[in-house]
Amino acid sequence: MNNLIFSLNATLPIFLLMVLGYFFNKIHIIDEKSAAWMNKFVFKIALPVLLFEDLAGQDFAGTWDGKFVGFCFFATISSICIISLIGKLFIKNRSEAGEFIQGSYRSSAALLGIAFIHNIYGEASTGMAPLMIIGSVPLYNIFAVIVLTVTAPKSAILGRYTSENNSDENVKKELVKKTIKGILTNPILIGIFCGLLWSLVRVPMPTIMGKVVNNIGDLATPLGLMSMGATFDYKKAVNKLKPAVTASFIKLFLLVAIFMPLAILIGFRDEQIISLLVMLGSATTVSSFIMSKNMGHEGTLSSSIIMITTFGCSFSLTFWLFVLKSFRLI
Repeated sequence: MNNLIFSLNATLPIFLLMVLGYFFNKIHIIDEKSAAWMNKFVFKIALPVLLFEDLAGQDFAGTWDGKFVGFCFFATISSICIISLIGKLFIKNRSEAGEFIQGSYRSSAALLGIAFIHNIYGEASTGMAPLMIIGSVPLYNIFAVIVLTVTAPKSAILGRYTSENNSDENVKKELVKKTIKGILTNPILIGIFCGLLWSLVRVPMPTIMGKVVNNIGDLATPLGLMSMGATFDYKKAVNKLKPAVTASFIKLFLLVAIFMPLAILIGFRDEQIISLLVMLGSATTVSSFIMSKNMGHEGTLSSSIIMITTFGCSFSLTFWLFVLKSFRLI
């Protein structure tokens, strides 16, 4: 029961911010133009700053565990490959397949990882969460750029190309260019890189700078969630209910069922297991919606997956914690 209450306290405020965004849109406080601005600000400024803040203060060198980071890397890559195959086989719409793939593998690792370990093992036990983040979050974002670019509508890929230049060869060339450029210039990846670099150099952050960074980073989650709620179209969402529920099941149950037994066989326990549980089975991060919208996708399927997994992970994480405790693994 304590785990359920903790899970609800961690996830329901996130869900309610989406509902508030929807409500604010209906009473004409957040219109489509405002929501588009919020999305752009979160994608280019607030979310990169939040990730920089999360990573810059971590002691990766002091808590390094190569085997654990390697497993996080392996599980993340394998998850993306498995889900990409599922998406290619069962999702016919090109753009929808991209949102399905991204929504099925991207977790709220940075948001929930440290919080869960704090709740179970106390404030002093946070060594594994940063290592889980470094082994998964950069890959989440790199592959999100690739997947969303490859599956973007043709008009979004070509951009400024004229119709007479829209040959298959030109589309492929522009796709390669946009994918490489997207990875190198993606604000979220830049924020991750800068945070990792700051952590490795271990330069003390001035108090004034720290407060400014913290204040900007704090805007990312509420603005992103409310903008998503404001643009949520439940009529479109109903039509995408089947892929949304399928992606949510993969996110909350299937990945944990596949990779957690392997992690246990390797010998991971306690903090390591909790970190892996968050990586594999927590709610889909709101940044998946932000990136989808900013890279030419509709975003309805992404927002549906986020809503379902955010509400559902309170119960699914409690279930997994009960199973892990029953086998004395945590």
